[in-house]
Amino acid sequence: MILLAIDCAASLCAASVYDVGAGRELGRSVRDLGKGHAEHLMGVIDEALAQAGKSYADLARIAVSTGPGSFTGVRVAVSAARGFSLALKVPAVGVTTLEALAAETRQALGPRKVLAALDAGRAELHAAVYDEDGRAIRQPAVLTPDEAAAIAASETIALAGTAAQLIAGAATGKVFAFGPLSATADIRTYARIAAGKAGDGERPKPIYLRAPDAKPQAGFVLPREEK
Repeated sequence: MILLAIDCAASLCAASVYDVGAGRELGRSVRDLGKGHAEHLMGVIDEALAQAGKSYADLARIAVSTGPGSFTGVRVAVSAARGFSLALKVPAVGVTTLEALAAETRQALGPRKVLAALDAGRAELHAAVYDEDGRAIRQPAVLTPDEAAAIAASETIALAGTAAQLIAGAATGKVFAFGPLSATADIRTYARIAAGKAGDGERPKPIYLRAPDAKPQAGFVLPREEK
């Protein structure tokens, strides 16, 4: 089975073509954009397919990072994955950024519990805890640094994500092992996780743990005519 994984949850716009049966990546393309994922995603996918020597017709599953992360980037990737799923009549599978970061931590450090957390600004973290087998013990949620530090201090746990060092600093007197400190995992990690998931579940949905920062500007609202 050939799987296409895409990720736009952070600054990267990434795609991987993955052979599930062989357990190996056939092609990839990754661009560090910051913004503009919608304009570049199709080109990134085309590059990954070309490197793999595959076409859209070869795809049997789509994987996508569902956040938490950039509101716009997550929306772009999930919309694309659902569109491909519908057009190609293949299942789409969602993988959260936090479970992907936790998986990379276990791959680097061995089986262990992982608290994966992203700095969301406003003194908030987006965090989740996973057990040694990758099952979510605490689902993705908004926590304060102190709340996350209290969880970390009470467990034998590794830390991952952009907020990992912040949590470690707040949990004074305890030493932690660290996984990746990035905002997202390598695109191959998303492909590998999705390959092991059931492909007949619900369509992937973005994980938005708080409302978007962008709001309509009241000054541009046109007055309604009275009739």
